[in-house]
Amino acid sequence: MANDLEKETAARASLQYVKDGQVVGLGTGSTAAYFIKLLAERVQEGLRIRGIPTSVRSRDMALELGIPLITFDDCQEIDVTVDGADEVDPQLRLIKGGGGAMLREKIVASATKQMIVVADGSKQVPRLGKFPLPVEVIRFAQPLIARRIAKLGAEVTLRRDASGAPYMTDENHHILDCRFGEMSDPDGLARELNAMPGVVEHGLFIGMASVVLFARGSEVVELKRS
Repeated sequence: MANDLEKETAARASLQYVKDGQVVGLGTGSTAAYFIKLLAERVQEGLRIRGIPTSVRSRDMALELGIPLITFDDCQEIDVTVDGADEVDPQLRLIKGGGGAMLREKIVASATKQMIVVADGSKQVPRLGKFPLPVEVIRFAQPLIARRIAKLGAEVTLRRDASGAPYMTDENHHILDCRFGEMSDPDGLARELNAMPGVVEHGLFIGMASVVLFARGSEVVELKRS
């Protein structure tokens, strides 16, 4: 319950970054869901924005709540994106993808002028890696990629859904959850994963977050990338 209150507090604080007339990236996950609900309230009050969602879940939620949506067919530049994170380090590097949407999340972040990350205080860490790193892979390459990542020192597990079947992303790929432990060089690891044929995307978001809003109780701590 405390975490839920912190998530809502962080999401509410992010609304200050959303201005009338903007194109807004809509993140995925429990904290981003609070943002979408709060944003919908502002839209009902007259705020004019257009949203680009990062997942089918966020799209469906936004449509249900009456947020006008567009796609990259309509606009290729996003003013501000609000999204959550699974971990954030002091350099504002992120691990994302616990909700399985990091491919679309990273595409949206790459097209965004200002990425605002909202999180409860438990997501702030001195080093990334306690949370398993999600890696989205083409199914054909999955055994090969799993072996190569294991050679980098990770414990690799295929993500499964509630029925026990392999989890399928919105783009019909599988996810490998890779436990590296604390990472000494997230930037280097990101480069190694980027170079592996068959890796579609991974959950290391480096140099993308502009601002992180951590909620601790009813207080919000704002960190900005220098």
